[in-house]
Amino acid sequence: AHFTDYLDLGAPYDILEHPAMLITIGVLLAIEFIGDKIPVVDHIFHSIGIVVAPTAGAVVFLAANSTVSIVDPVFAAICGVLAAGLTHGTRTAVRPVVTGTTGGIGNPIISFLENIAAVMITILAIIAPFIALIAIVLMIVLAVMVFRRVRAMWRARAAAAR
Repeated sequence: AHFTDYLDLGAPYDILEHPAMLITIGVLLAIEFIGDKIPVVDHIFHSIGIVVAPTAGAVVFLAANSTVSIVDPVFAAICGVLAAGLTHGTRTAVRPVVTGTTGGIGNPIISFLENIAAVMITILAIIAPFIALIAIVLMIVLAVMVFRRVRAMWRARAAAAR
């Protein structure tokens, strides 16, 4: 937003355009990107993210809404909290299962796939927001289906072990 005219953030969110803020966000992104590939570190990050992710989601949605003020700010904040909170909640629920079933070996793979999905959805949200919304809904449906299948598999194993 700071270097192009594509998106102009309104006050008070224009602080997100400041070079120091962009550097800080970049450093935090690098730490998250690397730390998310290490099983113990990613669990610590996910614990912290329970508060940080929904808050960041609300700020991002409010900042984006400040340029197009057709949406009620409270609604925008709620959407941001839900989008980021549900995404983070899914990650937090899936990772222990991946760690437990693969001994931590699968965590970097899942993390990398999450990174790819996040970049794709972000680009899609900028280019075609409605299609991004459909993609997110489909991803949620797929996540629920996978969760149910894994839960049924675990219950079957537990019943067979008795």
